[in-house]
Amino acid sequence: MGALFIMVLAFGGYILMYQLYGKFIGSRIFALSGACKTPSCEYEDGIDYVPTRKEIIFGHHFTSIAGTGPIVGPALAVIWGWVPAMIWVFVGSIVMGAVHDFGALIISMRNQGKSISDYTAKYVNSRTKFFFFLIVFLELWIVIAIFGLVIAVVFAMYPQSVIPVWLEIPIAIYLGYLIYKRGANVTLWSILAVVVMYITVAIGAYVPIKMPAIAGIPPTGVWTIILLAYAFIASVLPVTTLLQPRDFINSHQLMVAMTLLILGVLFASFSGRLDIVAPAVQLSPEKSPPMWPFLFITIACGAISGFHSLVSSGTSAKQVRTEQDSLFVGYGSMLMEGALATLVIIAVSAGIGMGYTAKSGETLTGVAAWTTHYASWASADGIGNAARAFIDGSANMIAALGIPKSFGIVIMGVFLASFAGTTLDTATRIQRYVLAELFGGLKLNFLANRYTATAVAVGTALLLAFASGPGGNGALKLWPLFGAVNQTLAALALIIITLYLKRRGGLKWLVAGLPAVFMAAMTVWAVVLNQINFGAAHNTLLRVVNLCILLLACWIVVEGVIKFFFTQEEPEPVLKTETA
Repeated sequence: MGALFIMVLAFGGYILMYQLYGKFIGSRIFALSGACKTPSCEYEDGIDYVPTRKEIIFGHHFTSIAGTGPIVGPALAVIWGWVPAMIWVFVGSIVMGAVHDFGALIISMRNQGKSISDYTAKYVNSRTKFFFFLIVFLELWIVIAIFGLVIAVVFAMYPQSVIPVWLEIPIAIYLGYLIYKRGANVTLWSILAVVVMYITVAIGAYVPIKMPAIAGIPPTGVWTIILLAYAFIASVLPVTTLLQPRDFINSHQLMVAMTLLILGVLFASFSGRLDIVAPAVQLSPEKSPPMWPFLFITIACGAISGFHSLVSSGTSAKQVRTEQDSLFVGYGSMLMEGALATLVIIAVSAGIGMGYTAKSGETLTGVAAWTTHYASWASADGIGNAARAFIDGSANMIAALGIPKSFGIVIMGVFLASFAGTTLDTATRIQRYVLAELFGGLKLNFLANRYTATAVAVGTALLLAFASGPGGNGALKLWPLFGAVNQTLAALALIIITLYLKRRGGLKWLVAGLPAVFMAAMTVWAVVLNQINFGAAHNTLLRVVNLCILLLACWIVVEGVIKFFFTQEEPEPVLKTETA
């Protein structure tokens, strides 16, 4: 009954803290106002700036920030034990991640929907803004290249997911047409769209698609090219054409998947088949980095992730209709992601024990199943290994409902690939915004239009993806840096939020300042250890890039601290959109 107790306690805690801490921050710290004119209304253009119902933008925002992050991170971090992983997910999402996401969203909404890297100039200085741009570009560069590979790997592991993932696109486009052009009922037609999608899941289970090698390019490389081409098209389309309706479908898909997992935990627990088989704490797994500080780098999405600040200030701030909706979208989405990460931890620390097929073909159960998969850091690390642990553990729990495990695997495989696809095209769109802002600031307007900026975003990601050969896995060369880059960005975003609140007087800045200090300390610590490890391994590429990240992070932290002590209180009227 341990898994069931963890789930009930965590979910109850998320609901309670949204009502208490979340609403306190919204009303008392950021002083949300329904009268404030938002960027989506002021700059409405039907392409990027589109005022949207909070239920729809919640779906877009959540599926964009989630992706595979709250799955891969917790599925690996349980190697240190399920207790530290669960504590970090629960506490981190409430007092750090949700504050970070919501703060970045509302500040962007009060600065014409600009990205956090752009409005850094207002709260620190223009020099810091440029350095921030560099870190943001690096993060998105890796994300776009790696998520194309992630989906390609999922397609290779679970070919049954190919048909439903691709058919979701025309379903979403038609849903968008019905809602925005014909005024159809959103709830009714989105439910019907999800039903049709699950029909395609059933079709995919019987018609798996395996991509062959083409012109000497392996299947993963072929998929990577196709997916990056798709990302270009999706990110230049108006958000109402594909982005919003597909993400709305994905949000319903999330509800279905989480409902199945919750019911699976209930049924499997009451039948006595679901026991936690992972150790509570395991400080020194074989060949793993130290839990401190790497737990806080490994679990990003699900606790706090710098990428979320880019989504908040990149796409969502241009679509949220009123300031009052921002709490539900920004703070609420992060707690929902914490709930998903909780289910992931249960799946890989308990569900996996219900049945796990080892590489030898032997089916293992109980502690033996867990210890085989998590025998060492090498055996558990990697996107494929983390995905496998989650999908197998989830399918086991879903099987307790009478759903065949083979069908449960398809459901979760489609779920994983769909969310990765959302992150891919959202990251591409955000990179386009970032590049357009940068090129615009440099007076290179011919590079700032949405087609050229998107081409640069996709083109650079394509170069990285194929830097090490035709397999499309070149981004794996920089993947060891991603956790540190991502959490460095989270720390820097919290610093900007802290400076924003400092200008408003009193001690409001503490809600972001204390998390900023913690995240800055953990990430700089991790980056320093990475530098030592990369040096010992004689990995020149990682050592040089990691050193640049360390210097940029330290520079921005120092600039932020100096600015903090010289920032004067300047209370501004909240009923008026701020200007840069």
